Amino acid sequence: MRKIIVATCNEHKIKEIREILAGDGIEYVSLNDEGLSGISITEDGSTFEENAVIKAKTVSEATGLMVLADDSGLEVDYLGGAPGIYSARYMGEDTPYTVKNNYIIDQLKDAKDEERSARFVCAMACAFPGGRVITTEGKVEGRIAYKEQGGNGFGYDPVFYLPEMGCTTAQLSPEDKNKLSHRGRALRAMHEKLSEEGVI
Repeated sequence: MRKIIVATCNEHKIKEIREILAGDGIEYVSLNDEGLSGISITEDGSTFEENAVIKAKTVSEATGLMVLADDSGLEVDYLGGAPGIYSARYMGEDTPYTVKNNYIIDQLKDAKDEERSARFVCAMACAFPGGRVITTEGKVEGRIAYKEQGGNGFGYDPVFYLPEMGCTTAQLSPEDKNKLSHRGRALRAMHEKLSEEGVI
């Protein structure tokens, strides 16, 4: 079975990727799986796409292999697009997401309905040996919930409300979340591009 490295140490993320792309005959492995967690990656891009490319290229250059990477986060319009590309590091990398989520809810205490608009964004990059990179993007629009709800998902999922579904992404089944999610959309678009190129 062919193996593709995913430039992440996030076990939730690698699990989602494996679920979304299940059945394509590829084994998706994390940096931890390959003993590569010591690779230093400086995410100093100004967009999700730039950071995804940095991650993919850094690991590809270190290993000489094809590498997938994503950079994703939450954009809250009421907060001027924050936390944006700083989503993982918002309020400090070690701050629990329940603290981050409730801080955002508190910041939006005077915002009603449409004023609570937000989106999840995911940029996906695939770096090939030799330096070529292709990218895709996925987005899902929603609102910030009035309180945390749901035990599925991770990160900001408990506060990201989907009006058309009547629940947060943390209340969706993993199957439904993978169909609708920003990461699912970006991954499927990347999978299509790689299939067209005959890579997978």
